[in-house]
Amino acid sequence: MQNLILVTGGAGFIGSNFVLRWMKATKQPVVNLDKLTYAGNLQNLAGIAGNERHIFIKEDINNADAIKRVFAEHRPIAVLHFAAESHVDRSIHGPADFIETNINGTFTLLEEVRAYWSGLNSDEQKRFRFLHVSTDEVYGSLNPGDAAFTEERKYSPNSPYSASKAASDHLVRAYLHTYGLPTLITNCSNNYGAYQFPEKLIPLMILNAIDGKRLPVYGDGKNVRDWLYVEDHCDALALVLERGRVGETYNIGGWNERTNLEVVNAVCSILDELRPTSRPHVDLIEFVKDRPGHDRRYAIDATKIANELGWKPKETFESGIRKTVEWYLANEEWVKGVITGEYHNWVSLQYVNR
Repeated sequence: MQNLILVTGGAGFIGSNFVLRWMKATKQPVVNLDKLTYAGNLQNLAGIAGNERHIFIKEDINNADAIKRVFAEHRPIAVLHFAAESHVDRSIHGPADFIETNINGTFTLLEEVRAYWSGLNSDEQKRFRFLHVSTDEVYGSLNPGDAAFTEERKYSPNSPYSASKAASDHLVRAYLHTYGLPTLITNCSNNYGAYQFPEKLIPLMILNAIDGKRLPVYGDGKNVRDWLYVEDHCDALALVLERGRVGETYNIGGWNERTNLEVVNAVCSILDELRPTSRPHVDLIEFVKDRPGHDRRYAIDATKIANELGWKPKETFESGIRKTVEWYLANEEWVKGVITGEYHNWVSLQYVNR
């Protein structure tokens, strides 16, 4: 059994950031399995191209035979499961993909993990871990005065996306209690940072503002999210993998609640400084019809992971959002590579005529 980890979805936004940080911080090899859908991008991993410790496999987690071969050949000591469809708006327009990947794919992966783990010797079984990366959206929506989500919060998903992630969480928990598979679950707040596909709020606002396009803000702009810088999230995941208690859930948040409008204003302010134009960028803000079932507020209570594992985010929202804007400004070639016709079609579908 090699000292090797398997990462699913490692060419996506959070997954690629994790792989890059893991490769930099450790000497352990990584098998990176990704289907390379629209949000999976090998350019995210250009910094480790040619590194023999990084083994990339283009594959779908629903392909049981392929997953079985990966386990047989590489014999990982842990699996970090990032692979998922993750955009609420896309789940509203096309929920079938979310059921197929997030539920069926997680089930297929768990079955192959269980078969592989069952064949290990007792010491290897004790060492093995399956870390399932999930979202705070499974908990539903909070009112303005409500306490933040803790790990004991009842699940109450409100979109096809969050419902599919809730189902995958329940499957992982069931495999722990039914089969003894040593699992861990993390539920994170809204991530932002480098390599995020520009359908999400922050990169969409950055790129639209750079191009002088309107900045579409849903509803009244007062929906609240807790914002977590992606590198802080990756550091937390590494800690959970190393020292988290089997069977536990850990909420990972940035302690940075902001309204969507506050986030967009922050982006505009930084761009006014770094890319000034004749008009302030906030003049591009345009309120558009809200999306169906838009949760009003998410907030993560990350006390448990702080107390048990000593983790807390290094970045404030102010430092993280500046780093993010600067990254997109400095990486125009990466941006050009992901702004395809499919992306433009999606933006038109989602925001034109709202």
